Amino acid sequence: MIQYSTLSLTDLVNKIYGILQEDFFEGLELNSRKDGSVSACKILKVIIGSGNTKMYEVGWIGEDNAVINTSVVQADDLVIRKKARASRSMLKMFIRESTSQNSPWIIHSNLAKKYGIPSEPPKDLLNGEGLPKLRKGLENGTADDGRKKMKKDGPIDDLLLKPAADDPSLSKKRPLSTYFKVPVDSVGDLLMVWDFCMSYGRILCLSPFSLLDLENAICHKESNLVLLVEIHAALFHLLIKDRGGYFMFLQNKRKKLKVTLVTWAEYLCDFLEMTSKQELSGSLSTVRRGHYGLVHTAVKLKILRELVDEAITTSAVRQNIDEKIDQQQAIAASKRELARNKKEEQKLSMEGVSEKEMSQTDASQNVNGSVNGQVLDKEGKEKKNIYANKTGDGKMHTGRHHGTEMEKQSIQSNSLGKDRFYNRYWFFRHEGRLFVESADSKEWGYYSSKEELDALIGSLNVKGIRERALKRQLDKFYNTISNALEKRMKEVTQKMLLEEAEL
Repeated sequence: MIQYSTLSLTDLVNKIYGILQEDFFEGLELNSRKDGSVSACKILKVIIGSGNTKMYEVGWIGEDNAVINTSVVQADDLVIRKKARASRSMLKMFIRESTSQNSPWIIHSNLAKKYGIPSEPPKDLLNGEGLPKLRKGLENGTADDGRKKMKKDGPIDDLLLKPAADDPSLSKKRPLSTYFKVPVDSVGDLLMVWDFCMSYGRILCLSPFSLLDLENAICHKESNLVLLVEIHAALFHLLIKDRGGYFMFLQNKRKKLKVTLVTWAEYLCDFLEMTSKQELSGSLSTVRRGHYGLVHTAVKLKILRELVDEAITTSAVRQNIDEKIDQQQAIAASKRELARNKKEEQKLSMEGVSEKEMSQTDASQNVNGSVNGQVLDKEGKEKKNIYANKTGDGKMHTGRHHGTEMEKQSIQSNSLGKDRFYNRYWFFRHEGRLFVESADSKEWGYYSSKEELDALIGSLNVKGIRERALKRQLDKFYNTISNALEKRMKEVTQKMLLEEAEL
């Protein structure tokens, strides 16, 4: 649907979103009514009957996440989704990440090959009048991939860069710090859970806590640490309030819906039963015996990640996401309006200067002018200037405010970009480190000083498309990131000095 589509991004998103809203598709995991209760299932086949009516062959999922039996159900039975459909904003992000160019949209060649998506453009596109450049390029054999269609002097794929005489001298990256208390392949889960709790703390009714606090708690062997109990309880309350799949699962068990510091582990067991994932349900007996602290650290984080995945689908969180998107668009529109007004005021100011010069000439010729009138005129002008200065200061403050809000919205939970080897860079406003995720997401590291940040920026080759975009983002948020790094470094240094003084 995306490959070689000539629709605009908005139209393409609306088309895909509409299809996802209307249809259930093969491979989709959801919940369905069965014998008066709700059970997890997966759609195995879509059966189209007479009159285009649809029935669905589903496989009922057991505790080991395997299909234990099958049956045919109607669409009305598939009303409670295990996972919500993607939002329009998520679809936009997915399309941008998965394509190398638009007009028409072309999916990255490695993704097309991986998922069996045809790389040959359709005949109607080749015969169309609106895309002569694409047709000519294909006839000449020069349109193999979207990246090859860029200008010769523009950025190209970083791995295709060859040394040239005019290459700028690049600095050398500092080695990454790789010390984490959690397993290195679980760092992504740790960051995801912590960032979600920080970003949606108001909805969850959670007070802020540091990444280190969560890392220490998740590695502890105690079963009822206050922080972990509060996080789990907050997520359970959110899922129950949403009245979705987890709520229905508890209703079927005729359970009292009251999560407390004593009963939270029972609700965790119910959640593990509902998910039916072997990697999680293997810890069910340990939690049931009251030994949550003995569960492996990586599994604890996987459980929390699964809870966060469910929480993201709730209406409260999705509404908050939509509000943030609307807020960002409103801030951008306000900044454009502010810039437009500033230009108009500058134009009017220039016209006002000309009028003032003319009036001064007329006043010098009029010897009969009143002294009192001149004094009043002077006082009026002074008051006008004071008001104008105050108004100008207010608009400058508004501009700074819009800039700060835009920056907060831009860097919140978003990757800054990738380097030439597809390593992804992450910065979180509440944590004074710049995290680096490997291409396969199995390795993590971080930079924690301004010097390391400067060396990283100096090592990026702007001739490459990925490092050019990454450098642009790092330059844009340089002050924010460097200030956060320096603040954390001071706090760590002070803590070390205090610990040494106590010894």
